[in-house]
Amino acid sequence: MNMLLDLQKKLVPDMVDVLGLRYRIMRYIRLMEPIGRRTLAGNLDMSERVLRAEVTFLKEQGLVDFHTTGMVLTEEGQHVLLQLEAVMKEVFDTQTMEEELQMKLGVEEVHIVPGDSDAFEWVKKELGRTAVSVMKRRLLPNNNIIAVTGGTSIAAVAEMLVPDSDLKESLFVPARGGLGEQVENQANTICATMARKAMGSYRLLHVPDQLSREAYDSLISEPSIQSILKLIHASTMVIHGIGDAQTMAARRNTPYEVIDKLKDRQAVAEAFGYYFDKDGSIVHKVLTIGLQLEDLENADSIIAVAGGTSKAEAVEAYMKQAPSRVLITDEGAAKAILKKEV
Repeated sequence: MNMLLDLQKKLVPDMVDVLGLRYRIMRYIRLMEPIGRRTLAGNLDMSERVLRAEVTFLKEQGLVDFHTTGMVLTEEGQHVLLQLEAVMKEVFDTQTMEEELQMKLGVEEVHIVPGDSDAFEWVKKELGRTAVSVMKRRLLPNNNIIAVTGGTSIAAVAEMLVPDSDLKESLFVPARGGLGEQVENQANTICATMARKAMGSYRLLHVPDQLSREAYDSLISEPSIQSILKLIHASTMVIHGIGDAQTMAARRNTPYEVIDKLKDRQAVAEAFGYYFDKDGSIVHKVLTIGLQLEDLENADSIIAVAGGTSKAEAVEAYMKQAPSRVLITDEGAAKAILKKEV
């Protein structure tokens, strides 16, 4: 297969370009179906004329159907796209990048999806879809407790979940408190959405993301809080995002003196309420109820989901702590970390 692809790139480069274009079109239809031609052309930055010819070809091949509500992939289209994904990893050298990133960051498993989520919102859906696939593959035979953090990347994972018999017996819990952030990005909201879509069950943690010492001491002794914390600490799988330090600090209405401290100590990454500098050293910790870094060692699977060129420094810094065993990212972040031309 590798030799054939190399020969095609050299002798018939146009064929590889066409293959890549049709792969992008089918992938986007799968993520957004049903989708109209004009919307699809705008999101793929293509002219409607060029797109019309391509989707007409895909329809003639029985891969795409046209409905009044928009275009959808046929069952054959879904099957072909699934097979094509492995081929495209070789065409775009994604598999090589995954191996390089795995070695550089010292992580067990790396998955890179095409695109840059900074530039295209649909790439986050690809991150979410890949994360769901990894989740299902790493489930234990029974008694799965899945802890999830907040953030837009993990919200995308929730969006891509569908009812599944393997997930039906799972219990979803928030990894930490999150009241105070935008509702759709709170761990509680994402946790409930995942459970509903997977037809599983859930428990919520109704506490703010940041607490004073007095509030923390008061809440931590509450029996209801202790009950949910016991479940959270027993999580078999943790799915979390990685944030840019300054962005996360601003989003949480962090006091100015703490923001100044983060700038002075050159914090670049945030996860689980911890802020890290570029060397992966902890420079600040938010007092919060939920999973702490030391608790992660008890989980069987820890999956980090973060993409976009702007997140590259944060991802690299956080992964130096190496508590996460799986990283799901995109080409934008991967190329920036590996210092490849974007």
